[in-house]
Parts: sequence; structure tokens; C-alpha cells
Amino acid sequence: MSTVTTKDGVEIFYKDWGKGQPIVFSHGWPLSADDWDAQLLFFLGKGYRVIAHDRRGHGRSSQVGDGHDMDHYADDLAAVTGHLELQNAIHVGHSTGGGEVVRYLARHGENRVAKAAIISAVPPLMVRTEANPGGLPKEVFDDFQAQLATNRSEFYRAVAAGPFYNYNRPGAKPSEAIIQNWWRQGMMGGAKAHYDGIVAFSQTDFTADLGKITIPVLVMHSEDDQIVPYADAGPLSAKLLKNGTLKTYKGFPHGMPTTQAETINADLLAFIES
Repeated sequence: MSTVTTKDGVEIFYKDWGKGQPIVFSHGWPLSADDWDAQLLFFLGKGYRVIAHDRRGHGRSSQVGDGHDMDHYADDLAAVTGHLELQNAIHVGHSTGGGEVVRYLARHGENRVAKAAIISAVPPLMVRTEANPGGLPKEVFDDFQAQLATNRSEFYRAVAAGPFYNYNRPGAKPSEAIIQNWWRQGMMGGAKAHYDGIVAFSQTDFTADLGKITIPVLVMHSEDDQIVPYADAGPLSAKLLKNGTLKTYKGFPHGMPTTQAETINADLLAFIES
């Protein structure tokens, strides 16, 4: 397995396929690089070099007990890009991975990066505060942690079979294979990383980070996202970015890179090649 060891001794697993301009993919909570299968194969077929890593505590990376915060996530991503000596890279982040990409760009600079895309992403800030009245109550995320601590397996099954892919919507046709693959990825990771990760994705404020980014960024978000509600995420991020473009979808789920891969891949390719 390909791994890079971070400064604090964490082994980060990554996939690195093909040649050409690199596209680096950052996955969502509580998944792994496997969640990008549809994108990795598509862009590999278009002549790009595709790279995806497992966040610390997730997938095949070290199940460490600490460092489950956005600064460490960004530093781990920097360890991968530095180890591979990437230049002129495109960064794509889904959900929590979108926050990871934003923090990486703000914290480590843009000298290795040409463009970025954030999909169904958590920035600017998910939790409700005085400054962010449209956010979700902290109790929502406290409940996620309680369910994870009580029965992680059952909780993950419910998320995948329900709001993540909008399988709880009237007339939806759930894919058992997609549900099981989400559950499989989640259960590969460590409970502590996932427990702490809920705080990382919900309570990190990316407002200042977004304002520092100057490269072109495509913000892709669905109005029917049940995990990261649209109004307080995509449009606000696009406004805060110096060079942001908002692409809005109707009726797509939070997990649209999997269920609507054909559309998402085509739109990403158009942005990358524009």
C-alpha cells in the first residue's frame, strides 16, 4: 500500500493512478478514498493523474486517537501533495473534504494548485451561532455523536439508507449496494476519528479561509441537500470566494458524486478544462 508518514507519525494511505495534470480528491465523513471510485476512473480515462487519500483515522490510514481537526486534515493533505511533489493540481473536496480543501489552500497557499472544486461542502460554517443564525443547532451534531457512541454500525446504516442519498424521499429507489458500500467505508475507519470529526466538520468556521483564496473555485451544491443545507453553505461560500462560481442542482442528494456521477463528472470536467 502507498502511504506517507506525517510529521506527527501518522500513516496516510493514498491512491495515485495515471499521468498528466493531477486531480486530488478529498472525501467526506466518515468515508475513504473509495468514495471517489466514479470520479477516479472517469478522470483517469480522460488523461488525468488521479490521487485520493484516506483522511487520518479513516479507511486504511492510521487509527490515531488525536489530530481530528481541520488543521491536521489540511496538514495531512499537504504531506501527500508534498510527498508526490505535485504542481498545477486541481483539488476536489466533497462535504468534509470541501472544508479540508479550503483550509489547505488558506493554510498552505496556492503555489501547487491551479483550481479547486468543493461539492456539497461544509463551509462557511454548519453550526448555528449569533453570527451564523441560519446554521443547524448544535444539538443536531451532539445527537450524531450520541448515536455514533451508542451503535455506530446502526447509525451509519441509517445515514446511508436515508438522508445522505435522499433515499428517504417519496418515490426514491434505494440502491442496497450503495448503502452497503457507504456502511463498509464508514466501518473501516476508527470510532474516535469519526466522533471527533463531527465537531471538526460542524464547528469549524471557514469564513476567513474562503476570503484568502484567489484561484478559481467551483462551488457545487444541491438545493435538496439534507446533510449540508444549501442556503447556509454553497451560496455563502461562493460569495466569500474572490473567484468563486456557484453551480446549483435541484433534487440531487448530498451524495451526488455517487448517485449523479455522470452529471457531476461532466460539470467538473467542463470547469477543469475551461
